[in-house]
Amino acid sequence: SLTSITIPDSVTSIGDSAFAGCTGLTSITIGNGVAFIGERAFTGCRGLTSVTIGSGVTSIGQSAFYQCSSLTNITIPDSVTGIGDSAFRACTALTSITIPDSVTSIGEYAFWNCNSLTSITIPDGVTSMGRAVFSRCKNLTSITIGNGVTSIGYEAFIGCSSLTNITIPDSVTGIGSGAFAGCTSLASITIPDSVPSIGDGAFFGCSSLRIITIGNGVTSIGTDAFARNRSLTAVTFLGDAPKAAKTVFSRGATHTIYRKPEAKGWGETWGGRPVKLISEKP
Repeated sequence: SLTSITIPDSVTSIGDSAFAGCTGLTSITIGNGVAFIGERAFTGCRGLTSVTIGSGVTSIGQSAFYQCSSLTNITIPDSVTGIGDSAFRACTALTSITIPDSVTSIGEYAFWNCNSLTSITIPDGVTSMGRAVFSRCKNLTSITIGNGVTSIGYEAFIGCSSLTNITIPDSVTGIGSGAFAGCTSLASITIPDSVPSIGDGAFFGCSSLRIITIGNGVTSIGTDAFARNRSLTAVTFLGDAPKAAKTVFSRGATHTIYRKPEAKGWGETWGGRPVKLISEKP
């Protein structure tokens, strides 16, 4: 029956599962003395609509706000450096969240199935995004990835079916398997020169994807990386021919591959598709 709670400044931490399952809880104010929010601290608080996180919090624990399905927005203070695995997982009413520059890591499934979220900015301070971090955020239309991110994890944005465009910064050195699979509204993508490999199924099922530009640093492309991209018309490679899995594109694909004249390793076909010079692009 608890409806609101104020954690005073004298409290320094909130323990694991401290308020888990308090379904009538609608508002929480966390005092400035709290440094750590424990694992599952507010898991299943389905009535929670308002959260104020104090300026002393440095870490939000695993599943801290998991299934807080009435929470619509939250501001994370500048003191926070890490967002734990599944921290806001299945917060299905969450429409906005501000991630400060102080955050350096976002854990696995942190915002999984936050399907009311429409835009997100990953600040430059973040260096890693865990597995499936924004997967199944089906109304997410815009993502800005900061220049500090070095890897986009396994299935990071899988099923983000409203995503129309994304810029991958030059800091990224790896794109995990299934990273953008099922992003059915994505129309074009540029892989920067900094990326050496593209994982299995990375862009699988991106049915609106028409144009792909692949930087000169890519040396390998995984199985079905661009399979079931039925709208694809052109793939431009800016470097030498990379090592390819047995199947990169779907059978029946109709697009053309374009390359630079000085690039090495190319034949008349690659991945089952015809290869032409960039100068021959229509």
